[in-house]
Amino acid sequence: MTLDTLQAQQSLIVRQRIRFMVNQYEVHAVGPDGREAGVLAFAQQKRLAFKEQVTLYTDDTKQTPLLGFKARQVIDLGATYDVTDAHGQPIGEFKKAFGASLLRSTWVLQQPGYAEMVGQERSQLVAILRRFVDSLSWLPYHFDFTIGDRPAFSVVRKWGLRDRFEVTVHDPYLDRRLVVAMAVALDALQSR
Repeated sequence: MTLDTLQAQQSLIVRQRIRFMVNQYEVHAVGPDGREAGVLAFAQQKRLAFKEQVTLYTDDTKQTPLLGFKARQVIDLGATYDVTDAHGQPIGEFKKAFGASLLRSTWVLQQPGYAEMVGQERSQLVAILRRFVDSLSWLPYHFDFTIGDRPAFSVVRKWGLRDRFEVTVHDPYLDRRLVVAMAVALDALQSR
């Protein structure tokens, strides 16, 4: 997979693999027929790490890194995560807006040269249910990210035995690596 191939995608599907002691995710392209096409990236996150870090690779052999994100500080509710390319160069950052997230999860995402993007759960009811009824943490959710009042991208968690997310990019100039990092983070970090 090349960076150009990833950047050309307007729709992506992120699937979680169920594994012991690690969270793993596959990022798929979406073909013209609307079905999953080839794997574009593979992510792995160790559970119970003191400093949250996720590395995305070009495939599940984990030979070639594509990007990664890492918390600036040890586990913290308002931690900022730096997103870097395969060579460790910054491509953006994101953080959970702690105060705004008390009743509806809200994330702030920054891509250099762009205005700040804000992503928030669409449904207040689902957001409240997921917070206060532990057994409902599996409920699907929908995040809309905007730049001002303009849509940037959305992430929709679908029903199913394992987590599946449909990602739609509305802004053609967004760095898809940053979008993928945020989509994975919504699952990997959401409950923190």
